[in-house]
Amino acid sequence: MKNRLNNNLIERYSRQIVLKNIGAFGQKKILNAKILVVGAGGLGCPVVDYLARAGVGNITIADNDKIKLSNIHRQSIYDTNDVGKFKVEIIKKKINKINPYTKIKIIKRKITKLNLSKVIKKNDIIVDGSDNFKTKFLLNDFSLKNRKILITGAISKFDGHVFSFNFKNKKIPCLRCFYQTEPSDDILNCESEGIMGTVAGIIGNIQANEVLKKIVGIGANLDGSILIVNLLKLNFRKVSYYKKKNCICYK
Repeated sequence: MKNRLNNNLIERYSRQIVLKNIGAFGQKKILNAKILVVGAGGLGCPVVDYLARAGVGNITIADNDKIKLSNIHRQSIYDTNDVGKFKVEIIKKKINKINPYTKIKIIKRKITKLNLSKVIKKNDIIVDGSDNFKTKFLLNDFSLKNRKILITGAISKFDGHVFSFNFKNKKIPCLRCFYQTEPSDDILNCESEGIMGTVAGIIGNIQANEVLKKIVGIGANLDGSILIVNLLKLNFRKVSYYKKKNCICYK
């Protein structure tokens, strides 16, 4: 492995290294991981924050939005002084202060079919923190094509969903298998539907946790399942689903 654990890194990550499921070998895997995070909003902020704190060595963040005052209540990296600035520029500055050993690359443009192919191939795991289904299905299709691991999150009101797809395993279903038709983006619209800020933090942290487990190769996973969370009723459900014969992933 390229990155090595010096005394400074051992101290920084000591509370993780002591975990028997991680240890020094697992921490080295984390240090060498390459993660693409699409979206630097309510989900992307906690994902990037905790992956950097855990020691992920390389994180690429894609987002073309500027910070609004209405973002502050749920997008935990930003503060009032950041309003009007590009999200990816601010998140890079703040993560560099949190963990200077994490290399942050930023993509200050919208992810499309034209630019995604080159970006996705350079990363091990893709994290979907987007707020629209067009981007979610685009990430699903490209991750499937390139046999990548994809961790998808979605939030609205008091609810959250988390999917995990290890497309190296050809037997697991994809996002299109779960949805009969492409849903309306209205259900992910925080402006009209509303969102409890804590929901974004909790779902984003679950996504980050799934990424770390995938990197190290430990624990149970959500492959072929969806985690459905309702924080108003404090209800967590894991629901399995299967490949559809008419889906692009079915072979």
